[in-house]
Amino acid sequence: MSTEAGTADGLLDSGWRDRKRYLWLWGLFAPTGLFIIGLPLIWGLEELGWHTLAKVPFWLGPILIYLVIPAADLFFGPDGENPPDEVMQYLENDRYYRYLTYIYLPFQYASLLMACYLITADNLSWLGIDGGLTVVDKIGLALTVGMIGGIGINTAHELGHKKVHLERWLSRIALAQTFYGHFYIEHNRGHHVRVATPEDPASSRVGESFWAFWPRTVRGSLRSAWGLERTRLERLGKRPWSLHNDVLSAWAMSLVLYAALVAGFGVEVLPYLVLQAVVGFSLLEAVNYLEHYGLLRQRTDRGRYERPTPRHSWNSDHLVTNIFLYHLQRHSDHHAYPTRRYQTLRSWDGAPNLPSGYASMILLAYFPPLWRRVMDKRVVAHYDGDLTQANLQPSKRDKILARYQEAR
Repeated sequence: MSTEAGTADGLLDSGWRDRKRYLWLWGLFAPTGLFIIGLPLIWGLEELGWHTLAKVPFWLGPILIYLVIPAADLFFGPDGENPPDEVMQYLENDRYYRYLTYIYLPFQYASLLMACYLITADNLSWLGIDGGLTVVDKIGLALTVGMIGGIGINTAHELGHKKVHLERWLSRIALAQTFYGHFYIEHNRGHHVRVATPEDPASSRVGESFWAFWPRTVRGSLRSAWGLERTRLERLGKRPWSLHNDVLSAWAMSLVLYAALVAGFGVEVLPYLVLQAVVGFSLLEAVNYLEHYGLLRQRTDRGRYERPTPRHSWNSDHLVTNIFLYHLQRHSDHHAYPTRRYQTLRSWDGAPNLPSGYASMILLAYFPPLWRRVMDKRVVAHYDGDLTQANLQPSKRDKILARYQEAR
């Protein structure tokens, strides 16, 4: 396929224009929002004497993830545009798109450093605050920075699938903040092999709430990453307890980062570093929960699982979440072409679709009765009422099947 010539605004010789070319810049709002909106707004509200209202911007992360993006998804609706075949190579080779993911990282860590300073500072008079922050303000700020780190895991996900050595290293750097460097190993070499099977810790099951899924996936992903690395090193004749182990080297990066932050800002910052890490990787696991809920690859006559198809991933094509998560919602295409860059991912007609964007569905997942009411019937419809084909929670399998057999 020949490379198409294109102009700076994304207009190609074929006449197709990437209408999201500059909308992708909004993806940088998450790591820059504290600087361009949060701090100026705090200062302005403090100057006006609205001291209680001035505390709200410390919670900018939860406000963005749970309110602004879901509302924007409802307002702007689905994306509805796939790049045509003739422009795919041009889009893949356009470095503008990858540079946007690179730029996320310095802003991510600038926000982390600013948060550490604000949490430990005794005098914030320049911000209009008398003394330092309250514990509630610090918790809000930790949640905000944790969500920046959580979206940073998605940035690491985009970079970690690529063959460029620099991008793989940037992926590990992005993961260091949330102490989740083993995701780099487990996701690429574990999840993509076992997706939509009972053996995959990142594929959720019908009858399994998010709160039951969370410990299973956190523990299972860690165990899987360690096992994959141990097997790799054994083949090379090396010991797992060495820096040749990518799990240990990833954790070492996080330890160095945390030690430097504690040395620079004091031990007071440590519990908030732990809090933001848990918030960050929990945001990732909430996304994992909804991406393959109840979907199951069937076994072939040879006893192996069938190849992953669009039927094994829940998709959504809502525009705003697409922008903030680098087309992660086009998940079937990602599993079919893991190295494909985000700007060329497409929606698949044969894939099951969520009723809203990922951001909205994450919030819904926190409330199991609401989640089951919305999603279980979609799993039933996806399998034409035959839930024996679905990925069911083993401890609830008989109860689930009996309930739906009665309903039929």
